[in-house]
Amino acid sequence: MRTVLATMGSLLAVVLLATFAVVLLRAEAGAPPPVDAAPLIAQAAKYEVTIHRDHFGIPHIYGQTDPDVAFGLAFAHAEDDFATIQEVAIAARGQLAAIKGIDAAVTDYLVHLLRVWEAVDAKYYTHVSPEARALAEAYADGVNYYAALNPDEVEAGLLPMTGKDVVAGFTFKAPFFYGMQNHILELFEPERKREMSMGPENAFLLTDEAFAHAGSNGFAVAPSRSADGKTRLLVNSHQPYKGPVAWYEARLKSEEGWDAVGGVFPGSPLMLHGHNRRVGWASTVNKPDLVDTYVLTVNPDNPDQYLLDGEWREFEKTSVDIKVRLWGPFWWTVSRDVEYSEHGPVIRQEHGTYAVRYAGMGEVGNLDQRLAMNKAGSLEEWLAAMAMQALPSINYIYADADGNIALLYNGQMPKRVEGFDWQEYLPGDRSDLIWREYLPFEHVPLLLNPKAGFITEANSTPFRATAPEDDLKPEDFSATLGIETRMTNRAFRALELLGSDTSITAEEFRAYKYDHAYSTESELASLIAEVLAVEA
Repeated sequence: MRTVLATMGSLLAVVLLATFAVVLLRAEAGAPPPVDAAPLIAQAAKYEVTIHRDHFGIPHIYGQTDPDVAFGLAFAHAEDDFATIQEVAIAARGQLAAIKGIDAAVTDYLVHLLRVWEAVDAKYYTHVSPEARALAEAYADGVNYYAALNPDEVEAGLLPMTGKDVVAGFTFKAPFFYGMQNHILELFEPERKREMSMGPENAFLLTDEAFAHAGSNGFAVAPSRSADGKTRLLVNSHQPYKGPVAWYEARLKSEEGWDAVGGVFPGSPLMLHGHNRRVGWASTVNKPDLVDTYVLTVNPDNPDQYLLDGEWREFEKTSVDIKVRLWGPFWWTVSRDVEYSEHGPVIRQEHGTYAVRYAGMGEVGNLDQRLAMNKAGSLEEWLAAMAMQALPSINYIYADADGNIALLYNGQMPKRVEGFDWQEYLPGDRSDLIWREYLPFEHVPLLLNPKAGFITEANSTPFRATAPEDDLKPEDFSATLGIETRMTNRAFRALELLGSDTSITAEEFRAYKYDHAYSTESELASLIAEVLAVEA
């Protein structure tokens, strides 16, 4: 996400600064006062946790309760990467520019534009379970404890970190994994990038060109295809080595049924991928169509109104202040209006006024679903967790101790009117095109226990994940889902390797993970064949 936001910053910073209403240059005298560390240290006394590190330095965290373990995870992670954890928390508050300067102003602007904190403040006590809140607050206490013991590492204004900060981090970041930011980014181009969808079009699926480059792998092999009758799962997510979406490995165990090994991101109190005693899951990025951009008709006599169903409606408008660090003790505050229509956040440009609607808007249930995933002990329990539908996107490759394997093309799939080309911009004057809910879980593509006994996923279409006779069929799913048809070389190669071996050994499974050959179906192989044909 760091790269994405840096790119957005280069294009949007000038636009933001050009439209800021107020610019005030001040000295750092207005910085938040120091926080008393004593209460933060005293709060830590309520947790009973033991942290052992193995010879790799990986923390093994043991506690009586789940919150004990979450507290220990936060403290251990802070020992290794406190700087990133606090940056994630500050970014989710929309206050990163006060530390990082103008390049971070876009991040802060997006937090306000997407109404992250309006959602968290409104729903924290009503839509986040007491169990999930306890984990979030324990994690925050763990970060606070480390910060209290190491005040020289703490940025002014961070403390105290709260459970709301943890939830806000998920609310803000989750849509970035399917590329929501790219739809906002393109609106800041000098000219409109897409056509208007004016009516029924031929149903189509997302094309190769629209798919961002990404790289992760997940394989699952059932006992029927294993030489030794065991179930195997490859968890091979490709993430940066550092930053807000870098994996941190840990083992977590409480006396309340939480016993998991895997990876977390900075700011996460729960395992994002890995396994417990019974089930495991890998994750890869998918790109269903989860964003819609609407072209609004603005009242020529009143720019504060837009047309909807033949009537002029008022934009909802608020003013936000963003504090931007300059150099040394100096910073400035910029103020800007952010607007909303019934569709969602609004962006005004010379080539039009637009509103954006996306999966994950105001979603605060991420922790509850991940807690259920972490504690699932069977396929049925894991699918019940996924049916909570609080995660906007991401493929999940599943395997368990009972020999089940599965691929879930997960997503909060908007319930849209059939017949429109939802890949283009939509007319903003029709309320029937503003979707209000997601499709039920049974409409989400799920490949369960294929007879071939294997599943592969490598940022590719879910319609080629196993033997052809077992694959999901595109015609069984609505075109409004926008499911990608792209195949990567990794996906082609995985199908060749696992598909040609009916008795996979442990050594072969490992070798397939590290295979670096090109598939005969890959673009490179086709290019080489064409060159050789010309030379012949």
